[in-house]
Amino acid sequence: MTTPAEVRPRAGYGRVAPVAIFAVLAVVFLYALFTGDPTKLPSALIGKQAPAIAFPAVEELRHDGKPVPGIEPSDLTTGKPVVVNFWASWCAPCVAEHPLLVALKEKYGATILGVNYKDQAANARRFLGRYGNPYTAVGADLTGRNAIEWGVYGMPETFVLDGAGRIVYKHVGQITPETLETKIVPALRQAGRLSTK
Repeated sequence: MTTPAEVRPRAGYGRVAPVAIFAVLAVVFLYALFTGDPTKLPSALIGKQAPAIAFPAVEELRHDGKPVPGIEPSDLTTGKPVVVNFWASWCAPCVAEHPLLVALKEKYGATILGVNYKDQAANARRFLGRYGNPYTAVGADLTGRNAIEWGVYGMPETFVLDGAGRIVYKHVGQITPETLETKIVPALRQAGRLSTK
């Protein structure tokens, strides 16, 4: 017959197991965080209609002396491919990718719509004044709620839509010269006609 002292678990074993499990999970999480490719984050919206959300115009934003309009749902269903770029003036990768968006418009004639995310209108105007405005329309998402509807994880993010407003490609993070030529441009070609100027 055993005594209570013989069946009692060893002191400390019940505390060591949870700590060990936590440590293993932390290592796995950190490995995935630093070795994963953020541009390959899945999007449940690929192949589906883009959210029909209106983005109001950035206050007092002008281009060539004319007010730059905000984005209406009808802007996504024009029959031609559209690029939707979420950006912010405070976002360093947005600054780095911006010349590539300008080149995308100039070289390929792409229609690009910009969504200014959680930004002040004065800062957005200053950004576009300094780096150029490749956008046909620029909408403001002051609270970030509309970006959530689009499944946006952070700045910048870029979507390619077909002429019917369906999302055919999503790029998470900064566009590079390589991703422009190997991902964005092919997605635009897949989405519909794309010219080379």
